[in-house]
Formats: sequence, C-alpha cells, structure tokens
Amino acid sequence: MQNRRVSAFFALTLVFGLTVGAGPNTQSDITVTPARVKAGIAALDGMVRNIKSRSNVPGIAVAVVYNGKVVFAKGYGVRKIGTRERVDPNTVFQVASVSKSIASSVVAAAVSDGKVKWNEPIATALPWFTLSDPWVGSHVTIADMFAHRSGLPDHAGDDLESLGYSRGQILHKLALVPLDPFRVTYHYTNFGLTAGSEAAAVAEGTTWEALAQKKIFAPLGMMHSSYRRSDFARERDHATLHVRSGSTWEVSSRFPDAQAPAGGLSSSVLDLSKWMIMEMNMGTYAGRRIVGRDALLETWRPMMVSNPPQDPVGRSGFYGLGIGVNYDAAGMLHLSHSGAFSTGASTTYEMLPAAKLGIVVLTNGSPCGVPESIAKMFYDTVEFGKVQRDWYAAFSKVFAQVMAPSGELAGKKPPANPVAAMPLSSYVGTYASRYFGAATVSLHDGALTLALGIKPERYAMKHWNGNTFAFVPTGEESTGGPSAVTFAGSKDGHGMTMTVELLNSYGLGTFTRP
Repeated sequence: MQNRRVSAFFALTLVFGLTVGAGPNTQSDITVTPARVKAGIAALDGMVRNIKSRSNVPGIAVAVVYNGKVVFAKGYGVRKIGTRERVDPNTVFQVASVSKSIASSVVAAAVSDGKVKWNEPIATALPWFTLSDPWVGSHVTIADMFAHRSGLPDHAGDDLESLGYSRGQILHKLALVPLDPFRVTYHYTNFGLTAGSEAAAVAEGTTWEALAQKKIFAPLGMMHSSYRRSDFARERDHATLHVRSGSTWEVSSRFPDAQAPAGGLSSSVLDLSKWMIMEMNMGTYAGRRIVGRDALLETWRPMMVSNPPQDPVGRSGFYGLGIGVNYDAAGMLHLSHSGAFSTGASTTYEMLPAAKLGIVVLTNGSPCGVPESIAKMFYDTVEFGKVQRDWYAAFSKVFAQVMAPSGELAGKKPPANPVAAMPLSSYVGTYASRYFGAATVSLHDGALTLALGIKPERYAMKHWNGNTFAFVPTGEESTGGPSAVTFAGSKDGHGMTMTVELLNSYGLGTFTRP
C-alpha cells in the first residue's frame, strides 16, 4: 500500500494443515468439504459481478486454486477506461503490497540454498547500512525487516520515493529517521522490507530483480511476473491504473521501482495461482522443490501483533515475514495480504492451506474494498455456507474514511480575514534539509511556487493565514486536499525556516534557508 493512509487495511492470514490426531490447537469446528468449495466457486461469478456493479471499478481478475489446481479464473471489465480492452486471466496488474509475500518466498528460497539466513544482520551484506541508533543498525536482521519490527516509523522512506529518490539513496537516508523501540514496535515499512530484500540479493551476488526471476518466477513458470516497472509496461495485456474522480474513473500511473520488493511486482492471477499452489504444497510445485519447507514455514509464523483487539471479544491480527496471519470466526488460520496504491490499484490474496484453497483478486482501481470483499464473501460461503455480512459496505466505509482528506487544513476554508503575510519576496530562496535535500520557493507573477524533489515537482502556493500557505499534493502521497507550508523567520530573511506538513510525519519536514 503504498500510501501510509491505506496501510492498516491489508488482510492478514495463515492456515496450518489439519491432520488426523492433531493437537487441539490445530482443530476447528468447520470442515471445508469439496461440496462447500464447489458451492463457493459456483457463487463466485455472481459475487464478483455484484461487487463490480456496486463499485464500478474498471477491471477485476479473479482466480481460485484448490488441491493444487486452478479451478476458477476469469476477468471482468476493461484494462483501460474508454477502450474495449477486456480483462482476462492473463492480464498483468501492478499488485502493490502483495509484492511483499512473493518477496518473502524469494528470500525463503535463498535461505533454503544456505547463502542467506533470516536472522542475518542487514549490515553483513550491506556494510554501509545503518539506522539512527547505530546498535540497532548493526543488529537489525532480514527477518526484522520482513516482520516490520525494526523500529522504523510507519512507511519510512515513502516520502523520499515520492520526491524521486532512488532505492539506494533512500536506504542510506533511513539512518536519519528517528526510531521507536526495536523488536517491540510494529510499523509497516516498505523500505525496511526493501532493505532486507536487498541484503538477500547481495548475499546471493545478484540484484533483487534477478534473484526473484531465478528463485521463483522461472521455476514456477510465472512468465508474466516482474519486479521491474518497465517489464509491466511492455506487457501487451496489462491493466492501466485508475483513480476515482467523483462518480467516474480517470487513468493514472505509478512507478514503484525504488520499493520494488515491497510494492513493485506486476503479475497476473494465473501466475499468482502458481505461487499459491507452491506455498500450500509447502514449497513444492509440479513435484519439484522450490523453497525449503522449514524456510517457508518460518514466513508463516506470527512474528508481531499487527492489529491488537479493540474490545474483549475482538481477535488479534498478526504479521509473519511478509505475510499476514489471522484467525477467522471459525478459529481457522489464514494467510493473506492486500495491496493498494492510492494512485489506482487494489489487490488481495487469501489462502487456507488446511484445505489447499486460495483466492487472488486483482483490480485496477484505487482502494475501496473490492478485492477484500470478494475474498471474504467466497470464504464465508466455503466455511459457513453463506455470506455472513455485507462485506463491501463495511470495507468501503472504512476505506472512504481513510482516503478522506487529511492534515491540518482538511475540511477547512481559508480565514475570511487572514493575517497578512510578509512581502512574498521574503520567502523566496533555496531551503535545505539533510533528509529531503533542497526545496525551492520562487515568485512568479505575484504568486509563490514550491519545488520539491530530485526532478522537482512544482506546486502553486496560496496564502492561507499569516506565514502559512497551502498547496495541493499529487501522486501517492496526496492528502486528498490542501497541505500546509509554514514559514518562520524575520523579514530580512535571516534564519528563515519552512515546515512542509506533508513531509513532517516524523519531524524531518523542516527546511532551513542559509
């Protein structure tokens, strides 16, 4: 998910196999029978059509695997609005944070080969890597990063990606980010997981993209999967991203190469079905061992509480290594992960390995709960014989709240009688931040412009009140409305500072003009 505003809604799950004579901690009151699965599959087409009609999302692809076979695969809608390019089971989507679970399998395969260890410090392979606490920087492991327990704050580094910084530049700059307690705090971080993935690739003497191809894509025959955005663009049958604009959808785009292991995968439901079959076969596919059983099982184990219960009858959600772990209402465990780009993707998979049953749902519209609703409706039918609640109403309400405008100016209008600003020329100049680099304020035709980033994006600033101005961010870090820029200093310009609210999530958003 790439946007921190949607990260809380990744579905999280795992199931261990049920065996005759198994201990009480592996028992469930629910038996998933072939007849129940058949009923779920029979109802699935209607479920998808219903949710597509209610959401009007441009395109959806769905696949179900059962007992090592693809038993349902279908596309709905179009790859791009305004065209007749239909979605089919081979359509390639950008899958956002579903990338993390496949990355977990890539690293597990490398662990199986003995060149990588889950508990290897990142600094062993990347000696330049550190964090703001040097002790943590030297001890944080690949597993710590995949479990989101490094202490890095939520989505650390995503703001740098939005400004055009490369993967290497961002991983170096993580050393400037303040930390929360190590191995105690759960914070979802794309670039933490990316650091762990990079360490595994370097230990194997290759790049991340090549490692994924060697360990997972080629062995499984995932011919339309890649961690390179350029490969996605070259696919003839690929789904364009879309964002909602009022009651309609508009074409959008996203270039997540910097965080590729965490959010840059592109794939189809048929390719991801092969991966799910391998996972539920405990690391084998078509009779061939792809990932060692022990290394794979390590990824399934709950490592951190990601969702504490909110009331006495609530269930906790957990996170493994790049995979969500959760107990359902029947007491069964599931494996799952969702992904979202606010710039136009929403995806999920969910697996029930006890029944060797999995579903993957990919869409090309910004997040509103579509894939999660379809998956939950399907599993309700399989486990309980009928859908237990209106999942789309529940998910869409929560996503609407998350995607609503945020920030100190959200929902507000400029004061009717604002305090006057200083002369606009007082704010002009180049401001510097150790973390974000340079930001430039310029004056053209009586208005201020803010330029941010490596290849600067330019934003018109409008006076709000006193030394506070407003601009409207775009892209993945958009707040859905205006965001504040506040200046402090004297008219002569000495010691002028500029705090950009959008970039100040963990106190690094203040720039200084020399």
